[in-house]
Amino acid sequence: MYEPIRTKSVHTPADPAGDFPHRTREEELDIQLAGHLAALLAVTDELGLGEAGDRIAGQVARLRGAPPVRHAGLSDAPATALHRRAHALAGRALVVAASRADTAVAILSAERMDAHTEALSADARTPLVGAH
Repeated sequence: MYEPIRTKSVHTPADPAGDFPHRTREEELDIQLAGHLAALLAVTDELGLGEAGDRIAGQVARLRGAPPVRHAGLSDAPATALHRRAHALAGRALVVAASRADTAVAILSAERMDAHTEALSADARTPLVGAH
């Protein structure tokens, strides 16, 4: 009646699951966190915040196992825009750090968020030059 199927089904995976490496959730979070911190480092360096940049670079090095490449790629963006971007990046890093229970990065991220909030508040209080 029926002839047996002699070819593999289209639903059968071509490669067994063990043929390629898989990353753990923790490894994926480390990669994501290092990426957020590296982006924050770039903005921090552009703002000229050396000490804060050094602390962020230390955490990136710890997560990646190698120090990050640092260069000041200036975007000519206003300081206010850079502080907003840095605040958002620090917030993303804080969320990932909290999910992987990395207290050191969570504290650093929260401190950077506070610093950028303060800088934005100071910019808002600064009167415009020549305004009447």
